[in-house]
Formats: sequence, structure tokens, C-alpha cells
Amino acid sequence: MGRKVHPIGYRLAVSHGWQGRWFAEGKQYREQLYQDFEIRALIHKIAPKAGVSRIEVERYPGKIKVAVNTAKPGILIGRKGEGVKRVRDGLQELIGQKVELEIKEMSAPETDAYLVAASIAEQMERRIAYRRAMKKAIQTAMRQGALGIKIQVAGRLAGAEMARTVWLREGQVPLQTLRADIDFSKAEALTTYGRIGVKVWVYKGEMKLELEEKAQTTEGVYVSE
Repeated sequence: MGRKVHPIGYRLAVSHGWQGRWFAEGKQYREQLYQDFEIRALIHKIAPKAGVSRIEVERYPGKIKVAVNTAKPGILIGRKGEGVKRVRDGLQELIGQKVELEIKEMSAPETDAYLVAASIAEQMERRIAYRRAMKKAIQTAMRQGALGIKIQVAGRLAGAEMARTVWLREGQVPLQTLRADIDFSKAEALTTYGRIGVKVWVYKGEMKLELEEKAQTTEGVYVSE
């Protein structure tokens, strides 16, 4: 069997950053990590149709800052800010601390791996053919500027008795290149035949790493990839 490495975990501190930025030790670390999961679950539960993708959590003494990246900020904010108030009140009740909420609009939601995976899973739950949903997502992402995209679904596809895995890819998806900006996410579709897993990889181009910048400004020999 091949060994699989999470594309984002593989690039942490190289070309990708952490979604939770804080420091703790021992029991406090476990509690705050679990609290981060609860924060994200609560926001998705309150605004399921707002196209919420990345949720970043920063902790300060006596205050927590939560940045929500969404494809539909108008739905999340609500009329006269009612949606934001409901989210903030829910978070403060959950955490017991003051919460600073920041809403960020996503520039290209069609190339966000989480939103693509969630969209395909939702279509499969509505009994839309999985190949049709996959092909439509690939075409949309490539039109919006993605350099490559790979989608994989696994389970009892179309009600088959035996589970199988099907994947489609267009463009290039270099998973072993550290400087490649790869967005990855997965979702699950709850169908009448059981759960069907969806995985999405989106390649958005190459990023200039700090290591390369330092090598260009210092003397010596530097071998790039």
C-alpha cells in the first residue's frame, strides 16, 4: 500500500499556515483544541448556507479572535447584522470569553476545496449522478483559474453492492512539490445506500518560499527542487 500524507499538513510552516494560532500545554492544550472544533461546528450549524470554508482562531489574554472566510458574507451577516450577532452570542456562550468576529469574503469560492467537496456531497444526497457532479465542479474550477483539480469519490456509488473508488482529474496536481499551493478537503454524503466519501485537491499555482528568497540574497550554493 502507498503511504498517504495530508497535503496541507505536509506543507505547514512552509507554504501554508495554521488555522488555530495559540499556545498552550498539558490539559489546557486539549481543552482549547477541542474548543476549536466546537467553534467551527457551531458556526457551520448556525450558517449552513453561507458557504463558510476556513475558520481561523487566535487567542489572546481574555479575548478570542475568530476570522470566518465565507463565499456569501451577506447571508452570514444577515439583515442589520442579525446573523453576526447570533454567531457572536453563540460563541461567547460556548467559550465564556469575549469574542472578536471578523468576516472575510472569498475571492474565488469555486476553487476552494472544502466548498467543492461539500457541494458534490450535497448533490449526491439529492440523488444527482456522481460523475455529473464531479465533471461540473471540475469545469467550474478550471474556468475560475485553477491550474489543476482532482476529485475522488468512494463508497457504494449508484447503489452498487460492492464499494469502489472513482476519481477524475484535469490539469496538473503536483502533490510532492512543497512550493505548490495545494488546497485539500474532504466531505461525506449520507445517501440511502450508506456514506460516500468525497476528496478534493485543487492546485492554484506555485508559491515563492522564504527559503528561496533567502538563498537569492545570500552567498553560497543553493539547489532548488
